[in-house]
Amino acid sequence: MLEIGLYGLGRMGGNMARRLSRGGVRVLAYNRNVAVAESLAGEEANVVACKSLKEMIQGLATPRIVWLMLPAGDATEQAIRDVAALLSPGDLVVDGANGFYQDAMTRAERLRAQGISFVDVGVSGGVWGLANGYCLMAGGPAEDLERLAPFLKVLAPTPDTGWLHAGPVGAGHFTKMVHNGIEYGMMQALAEGFSLLAAKEEFHLDLAAVAELWRHSSVVRSWLLDLTADFLKHDQKLEAIAPVVADSGEGRWTALESIHLGVPTPVMTQALMARFSSQGKGDYANKVLAMMRKGFGGHAVQK
Repeated sequence: MLEIGLYGLGRMGGNMARRLSRGGVRVLAYNRNVAVAESLAGEEANVVACKSLKEMIQGLATPRIVWLMLPAGDATEQAIRDVAALLSPGDLVVDGANGFYQDAMTRAERLRAQGISFVDVGVSGGVWGLANGYCLMAGGPAEDLERLAPFLKVLAPTPDTGWLHAGPVGAGHFTKMVHNGIEYGMMQALAEGFSLLAAKEEFHLDLAAVAELWRHSSVVRSWLLDLTADFLKHDQKLEAIAPVVADSGEGRWTALESIHLGVPTPVMTQALMARFSSQGKGDYANKVLAMMRKGFGGHAVQK
Protein backbone atom coordinates (compact mmCIF):
# COMPACT_ATOMS: atom_id res chain seq x y z
CA MET A 1 0.00 0.00 0.00
CA LEU A 2 1.22 3.51 -0.83
CA GLU A 3 1.79 5.68 2.22
CA ILE A 4 2.51 9.36 2.79
CA GLY A 5 2.81 11.78 5.69
CA LEU A 6 0.52 14.82 5.49
CA TYR A 7 1.11 17.84 7.73
CA GLY A 8 -1.72 20.40 7.71
CA LEU A 9 -5.38 19.37 7.69
CA GLY A 10 -7.20 22.60 6.90
CA ARG A 11 -9.87 22.91 4.21
CA MET A 12 -7.49 21.78 1.47
CA GLY A 13 -5.25 19.42 3.42
CA GLY A 14 -8.12 17.63 5.13
CA ASN A 15 -9.92 16.91 1.88
CA MET A 16 -6.68 15.84 0.24
CA ALA A 17 -6.19 13.33 3.04
CA ARG A 18 -9.72 12.05 2.42
CA ARG A 19 -9.17 11.69 -1.33
CA LEU A 20 -5.86 9.90 -0.81
CA SER A 21 -7.42 7.58 1.75
CA ARG A 22 -10.34 6.75 -0.53
CA GLY A 23 -7.84 6.09 -3.31
CA GLY A 24 -6.16 3.39 -1.23
CA VAL A 25 -3.27 5.44 0.20
CA ARG A 26 -2.29 5.11 3.86
CA VAL A 27 -2.07 8.66 5.22
CA LEU A 28 -0.21 9.44 8.42
CA ALA A 29 -1.82 12.75 9.31
CA TYR A 30 -0.58 15.46 11.64
CA ASN A 31 -2.13 18.79 12.58
CA ARG A 32 -1.14 21.20 15.32
CA ASN A 33 -4.66 20.74 16.66
CA VAL A 34 -4.42 16.98 17.16
CA ALA A 35 -8.20 16.68 17.53
CA VAL A 36 -8.56 17.53 13.83
CA ALA A 37 -6.35 14.59 12.87
CA GLU A 38 -8.17 12.26 15.27
CA SER A 39 -11.55 13.30 13.87
CA LEU A 40 -10.33 12.68 10.32
CA ALA A 41 -8.97 9.26 11.29
CA GLY A 42 -12.39 8.44 12.69
CA GLU A 43 -13.91 9.15 9.27
CA GLU A 44 -11.37 7.51 6.98
CA ALA A 45 -10.13 3.94 7.25
CA ASN A 46 -6.69 4.66 5.78
CA VAL A 47 -5.92 7.78 7.83
CA VAL A 48 -3.76 7.40 10.94
CA ALA A 49 -3.79 10.34 13.39
CA CYS A 50 -0.37 11.31 14.75
CA LYS A 51 0.14 13.31 17.92
CA SER A 52 3.45 14.82 16.82
CA LEU A 53 5.64 15.34 13.78
CA LYS A 54 8.10 12.86 15.22
CA GLU A 55 5.41 10.19 15.51
CA MET A 56 4.30 10.82 11.93
CA ILE A 57 7.80 10.61 10.47
CA GLN A 58 8.85 7.61 12.53
CA GLY A 59 5.69 5.82 11.40
CA LEU A 60 6.62 6.08 7.72
CA ALA A 61 8.75 3.47 6.00
CA THR A 62 11.92 4.85 4.41
CA PRO A 63 12.44 6.50 2.02
CA ARG A 64 9.66 8.77 3.25
CA ILE A 65 7.43 11.31 1.52
CA VAL A 66 6.07 14.14 3.68
CA TRP A 67 3.60 16.57 2.11
CA LEU A 68 2.99 19.97 3.77
CA MET A 69 -0.35 21.77 3.28
CA LEU A 70 0.16 24.86 5.43
CA PRO A 71 -0.21 28.62 4.88
CA ALA A 72 2.61 30.05 2.78
CA GLY A 73 5.29 32.08 4.50
CA ASP A 74 6.52 31.69 8.05
CA ALA A 75 4.29 28.71 8.88
CA THR A 76 5.59 26.68 5.95
CA GLU A 77 9.20 27.78 6.47
CA GLN A 78 9.19 26.70 10.11
CA ALA A 79 7.44 23.43 9.27
CA ILE A 80 10.04 22.58 6.63
CA ARG A 81 12.82 23.21 9.14
CA ASP A 82 11.06 21.09 11.76
CA VAL A 83 10.43 18.25 9.33
CA ALA A 84 13.94 18.34 7.87
CA ALA A 85 15.42 17.91 11.35
CA LEU A 86 13.60 14.56 11.63
CA LEU A 87 14.14 13.21 8.10
CA SER A 88 16.97 11.17 6.62
CA PRO A 89 18.86 11.34 3.32
CA GLY A 90 16.69 9.99 0.52
CA ASP A 91 13.44 11.34 1.99
CA LEU A 92 11.23 13.74 0.01
CA VAL A 93 9.47 16.92 1.18
CA VAL A 94 6.52 18.26 -0.83
CA ASP A 95 5.33 21.85 -0.36
CA GLY A 96 1.72 22.24 -1.47
CA ALA A 97 1.24 25.78 -0.16
CA ASN A 98 0.58 28.78 -2.39
CA GLY A 99 4.22 29.70 -1.91
CA PHE A 100 6.55 32.04 -3.79
CA TYR A 101 8.54 30.08 -6.36
CA GLN A 102 11.88 31.61 -5.36
CA ASP A 103 11.33 30.38 -1.79
CA ALA A 104 10.88 26.87 -3.20
CA MET A 105 14.19 27.13 -5.04
CA THR A 106 15.98 28.27 -1.88
CA ARG A 107 14.46 25.52 0.23
CA ALA A 108 15.31 22.85 -2.32
CA GLU A 109 18.96 23.88 -2.29
CA ARG A 110 19.07 23.89 1.50
CA LEU A 111 17.48 20.46 1.79
CA ARG A 112 19.66 19.04 -0.96
CA ALA A 113 22.66 19.73 1.26
CA GLN A 114 21.10 17.30 3.76
CA GLY A 115 20.42 14.70 1.06
CA ILE A 116 16.67 15.44 1.20
CA SER A 117 14.66 15.95 -1.98
CA PHE A 118 12.11 18.74 -2.46
CA VAL A 119 9.15 19.20 -4.81
CA ASP A 120 6.88 22.24 -4.98
CA VAL A 121 3.28 21.56 -6.02
CA GLY A 122 0.74 24.23 -6.86
CA VAL A 123 -2.71 22.92 -5.93
CA SER A 124 -5.96 24.23 -7.40
CA GLY A 125 -9.47 22.93 -6.83
CA GLY A 126 -10.51 24.51 -3.55
CA VAL A 127 -13.18 22.85 -1.45
CA TRP A 128 -14.44 20.97 -4.53
CA GLY A 129 -11.22 18.99 -4.92
CA LEU A 130 -12.42 16.07 -2.82
CA ALA A 131 -15.24 15.28 -5.21
CA ASN A 132 -13.77 16.52 -8.49
CA GLY A 133 -10.05 16.02 -8.01
CA TYR A 134 -7.29 18.61 -7.85
CA CYS A 135 -5.29 20.37 -10.53
CA LEU A 136 -1.64 19.82 -9.59
CA MET A 137 1.40 21.68 -10.93
CA ALA A 138 4.66 20.08 -9.76
CA GLY A 139 8.22 21.34 -9.91
CA GLY A 140 11.26 19.17 -9.28
CA PRO A 141 13.72 16.65 -10.75
CA ALA A 142 12.29 13.84 -12.89
CA GLU A 143 13.31 11.13 -10.41
CA ASP A 144 11.44 12.87 -7.57
CA LEU A 145 8.33 13.32 -9.71
CA GLU A 146 8.46 9.64 -10.58
CA ARG A 147 8.25 8.85 -6.85
CA LEU A 148 5.45 11.35 -6.31
CA ALA A 149 3.40 10.53 -9.42
CA PRO A 150 1.32 7.70 -7.86
CA PHE A 151 -0.01 10.17 -5.26
CA LEU A 152 -0.63 12.90 -7.83
CA LYS A 153 -2.65 10.40 -9.88
CA VAL A 154 -4.92 9.72 -6.90
CA LEU A 155 -5.39 13.42 -6.11
CA ALA A 156 -6.02 14.44 -9.74
CA PRO A 157 -9.40 14.08 -11.50
CA THR A 158 -8.07 11.02 -13.35
CA PRO A 159 -4.67 9.31 -13.39
CA ASP A 160 -3.95 10.87 -16.80
CA THR A 161 -5.44 14.35 -16.42
CA GLY A 162 -5.14 17.25 -14.00
CA TRP A 163 -1.49 16.88 -13.01
CA LEU A 164 1.71 18.03 -14.67
CA HIS A 165 5.44 17.90 -14.13
CA ALA A 166 5.77 21.60 -14.93
CA GLY A 167 9.56 21.77 -14.79
CA PRO A 168 12.42 22.08 -12.30
CA VAL A 169 12.02 23.14 -8.66
CA GLY A 170 10.07 26.40 -8.53
CA ALA A 171 8.12 25.71 -11.73
CA GLY A 172 5.16 24.29 -9.82
CA HIS A 173 4.64 27.35 -7.66
CA PHE A 174 5.45 29.72 -10.55
CA THR A 175 2.77 28.08 -12.71
CA LYS A 176 0.25 28.25 -9.85
CA MET A 177 1.16 31.92 -9.26
CA VAL A 178 0.31 32.81 -12.85
CA HIS A 179 -2.82 30.64 -12.66
CA ASN A 180 -4.02 32.71 -9.71
CA GLY A 181 -3.19 35.96 -11.47
CA ILE A 182 -5.41 34.86 -14.36
CA GLU A 183 -8.06 33.92 -11.81
CA TYR A 184 -7.99 37.49 -10.44
CA GLY A 185 -8.60 38.90 -13.92
CA MET A 186 -11.42 36.50 -14.76
CA MET A 187 -13.18 37.12 -11.45
CA GLN A 188 -12.89 40.89 -11.86
CA ALA A 189 -14.35 40.81 -15.39
CA LEU A 190 -17.34 38.74 -14.27
CA ALA A 191 -17.91 40.95 -11.22
CA GLU A 192 -17.81 44.15 -13.30
CA GLY A 193 -20.12 42.67 -15.92
CA PHE A 194 -22.79 41.70 -13.40
CA SER A 195 -22.41 45.08 -11.71
CA LEU A 196 -23.15 46.76 -15.04
CA LEU A 197 -26.17 44.52 -15.60
CA ALA A 198 -27.51 45.32 -12.13
CA ALA A 199 -27.11 49.07 -12.72
CA LYS A 200 -29.46 49.03 -15.75
CA GLU A 201 -32.49 49.06 -13.49
CA GLU A 202 -35.08 49.93 -16.15
CA PHE A 203 -34.52 46.57 -17.85
CA HIS A 204 -35.28 44.63 -14.64
CA LEU A 205 -32.72 42.02 -15.61
CA ASP A 206 -32.80 38.70 -13.79
CA LEU A 207 -29.10 38.29 -13.05
CA ALA A 208 -29.49 34.65 -12.05
CA ALA A 209 -31.19 33.90 -15.36
CA VAL A 210 -28.45 35.70 -17.30
CA ALA A 211 -25.74 33.81 -15.43
CA GLU A 212 -27.49 30.50 -16.07
CA LEU A 213 -27.93 31.41 -19.75
CA TRP A 214 -24.23 32.19 -20.20
CA ARG A 215 -23.28 28.81 -18.72
CA HIS A 216 -24.51 27.09 -21.88
CA SER A 217 -22.51 27.43 -25.13
CA SER A 218 -21.38 30.98 -24.28
CA VAL A 219 -17.73 31.91 -24.84
CA VAL A 220 -17.55 33.14 -21.21
CA ARG A 221 -18.74 29.87 -19.69
CA SER A 222 -16.45 28.73 -16.88
CA TRP A 223 -16.41 27.23 -13.41
CA LEU A 224 -16.28 30.76 -11.96
CA LEU A 225 -19.48 31.54 -13.87
CA ASP A 226 -21.00 28.30 -12.55
CA LEU A 227 -20.28 29.44 -9.00
CA THR A 228 -21.67 32.91 -9.75
CA ALA A 229 -24.87 31.46 -11.18
CA ASP A 230 -25.26 29.29 -8.10
CA PHE A 231 -25.13 32.09 -5.52
CA LEU A 232 -27.20 34.49 -7.65
CA LYS A 233 -30.05 31.95 -7.62
CA HIS A 234 -30.31 32.49 -3.88
CA ASP A 235 -29.45 36.18 -3.54
CA GLN A 236 -29.04 38.79 -6.28
CA LYS A 237 -28.79 41.88 -4.08
CA LEU A 238 -25.99 40.59 -1.81
CA GLU A 239 -26.92 43.21 0.79
CA ALA A 240 -25.45 41.17 3.64
CA ILE A 241 -22.04 40.99 1.95
CA ALA A 242 -19.42 43.65 2.71
CA PRO A 243 -17.76 45.00 -0.48
CA VAL A 244 -14.31 43.92 0.66
CA VAL A 245 -12.18 41.42 -1.29
CA ALA A 246 -9.03 40.03 0.28
CA ASP A 247 -5.91 39.38 -1.75
CA SER A 248 -3.28 36.75 -1.15
CA GLY A 249 0.35 36.67 -2.20
CA GLU A 250 -0.08 35.16 -5.66
CA GLY A 251 -1.68 38.25 -7.24
CA ARG A 252 1.04 40.52 -5.89
CA TRP A 253 3.81 38.13 -6.95
CA THR A 254 2.32 37.89 -10.45
CA ALA A 255 2.28 41.68 -10.83
CA LEU A 256 5.85 41.99 -9.55
CA GLU A 257 7.06 39.20 -11.82
CA SER A 258 5.49 40.89 -14.85
CA ILE A 259 7.47 44.04 -14.03
CA HIS A 260 10.65 42.04 -13.54
CA LEU A 261 10.23 40.24 -16.89
CA GLY A 262 8.91 43.30 -18.73
CA VAL A 263 5.77 41.44 -19.77
CA PRO A 264 2.59 43.57 -19.79
CA THR A 265 -0.20 42.14 -17.62
CA PRO A 266 -2.64 45.08 -17.32
CA VAL A 267 -5.77 43.00 -16.69
CA MET A 268 -4.29 40.90 -13.89
CA THR A 269 -2.55 43.88 -12.31
CA GLN A 270 -5.66 46.08 -12.47
CA ALA A 271 -7.68 43.27 -10.87
CA LEU A 272 -5.20 43.31 -7.99
CA MET A 273 -5.53 47.10 -7.70
CA ALA A 274 -9.32 46.72 -7.54
CA ARG A 275 -8.91 44.40 -4.55
CA PHE A 276 -6.70 46.95 -2.83
CA SER A 277 -9.37 49.58 -3.44
CA SER A 278 -12.08 47.33 -1.96
CA GLN A 279 -9.98 47.08 1.21
CA GLY A 280 -10.10 50.85 1.71
CA LYS A 281 -6.52 51.36 0.57
CA GLY A 282 -7.65 53.92 -2.01
CA ASP A 283 -9.69 55.99 0.44
CA TYR A 284 -7.00 58.57 1.20
CA ALA A 285 -6.33 59.12 -2.50
CA ASN A 286 -10.03 59.75 -3.05
CA LYS A 287 -10.05 62.31 -0.24
CA VAL A 288 -7.12 64.08 -1.90
CA LEU A 289 -9.01 64.10 -5.21
CA ALA A 290 -12.09 65.58 -3.55
CA MET A 291 -10.03 68.37 -2.00
CA MET A 292 -8.31 69.15 -5.32
CA ARG A 293 -11.72 69.51 -7.00
CA LYS A 294 -12.81 71.83 -4.24
CA GLY A 295 -9.61 73.85 -4.63
CA PHE A 296 -9.77 74.50 -8.36
CA GLY A 297 -13.51 74.50 -8.94
CA GLY A 298 -15.14 75.19 -5.60
CA HIS A 299 -16.89 71.82 -5.74
CA ALA A 300 -18.58 70.72 -2.53
CA VAL A 301 -16.90 68.05 -0.42
CA GLN A 302 -19.04 65.37 1.23
CA LYS A 303 -18.42 65.12 4.94
